Amino acid sequence: MGADENSGDWTEAESRALHARLLASGRKVAAAESLTAGRVQTELGWRSGASAYFAGGATCYTIEAKARLLGVDATHAAEVNAVSARVAAEMARGAARLFGADFGVATTGYAEPDAARGVAEPFAWVAVASGGAEPRVARVDGAGLGREAMQAAAAGAALRLLAGAAGAAG
Repeated sequence: MGADENSGDWTEAESRALHARLLASGRKVAAAESLTAGRVQTELGWRSGASAYFAGGATCYTIEAKARLLGVDATHAAEVNAVSARVAAEMARGAARLFGADFGVATTGYAEPDAARGVAEPFAWVAVASGGAEPRVARVDGAGLGREAMQAAAAGAALRLLAGAAGAAG
């Protein structure tokens, strides 16, 4: 996703629409988060009636937790410090499997620059997996964003990707 696609905060209107879409679908969603530290899970679970669609979530910062709980390939994750489109897709698939959900949504990335790893600006990968289909994956660029703003941007982008997938799944 380019900056124009994921810019701006997750809005109340988007939140209401996603809640209504998930309630109407009768489908379950699960989350796997890293850099967003539970923001996606909070959004999925805070509205009344959320238990009808929110199966659960896991916040996994370490490669070991991502591999053990979500089935992320540990070798690849170690090569990329668990930040890649592939890792995000594996996390999304793993969340759906772990919680027996129809959709898995995932976030992984850098919430702030990391000079030791050559990361000049924050960025993230977000993904949504559903059934046997290839996961939808998007990159969120956070040039100029601080840690909290980057976490919010990544969570919003993941939720928008979920909303699109849930709408397409009908």
